[in-house]
Amino acid sequence: YVYKRHRKDSHRGGRPQLRMYMGNCVEAAERGGADAVGFVFAESPRRVSPQAARELARAVPPFVVRVGVFVDETYDAAARTAEDAGLHVIQLHGRADEAVILRLQRLGYQVAQAVRMRDERDVNAVAGTAADAVLLDTFSPGRAGGTGRTFDWRLARAAMAALDARGKRLPVVLAGGLTPENVADAVRTVRPFAVDVSSGVEAAPGRKCPEKMQRFVRKVREADGFAADDHRR
Repeated sequence: YVYKRHRKDSHRGGRPQLRMYMGNCVEAAERGGADAVGFVFAESPRRVSPQAARELARAVPPFVVRVGVFVDETYDAAARTAEDAGLHVIQLHGRADEAVILRLQRLGYQVAQAVRMRDERDVNAVAGTAADAVLLDTFSPGRAGGTGRTFDWRLARAAMAALDARGKRLPVVLAGGLTPENVADAVRTVRPFAVDVSSGVEAAPGRKCPEKMQRFVRKVREADGFAADDHRR
């Protein structure tokens, strides 16, 4: 993630945080300035086992958040994997029943619900979430994420307005086709709590490019008015 550190009741303002889905590139992500690293436990070229995630997490500094990505996962499986991998945040794609979200929260995990943005109906889905945060991704038939394509960022702004209208100041994470070339525009346009990147900083599927990672972080910092070397303050 490229996250923002700011007060909990705001989904905009402050410095954007950075989250990256790393696979075996955790150290490169941290050196590049990521505020969180993501481990994918769904079918993907980036998939890791809970045991591998725990080993990789040993390279993660104390204040970098560990996020687990799940697709259509059951409560039992998500809870077991989160414990085995030492996660802080559980990110749910696909089915995300409110009952499952609440049970995971009672275990002490923060839960982020991914919503694939297509039209105003998805804006309403964002506003109705019981999760602690919302990740906005690109809709693609038959795919839970990882499309490498952007969506209409006006929908992201509308979703944030809908949350405000309901009195929900949830963190909003912007995903979907972000790259070093377009992330600055995304940050300036949407003003999200965090931006999320995976394929946009890869040299090949599942293989991160350190140079792209560092350039992505630099563009986010510059867009938000912060120097690249300020990311740990």
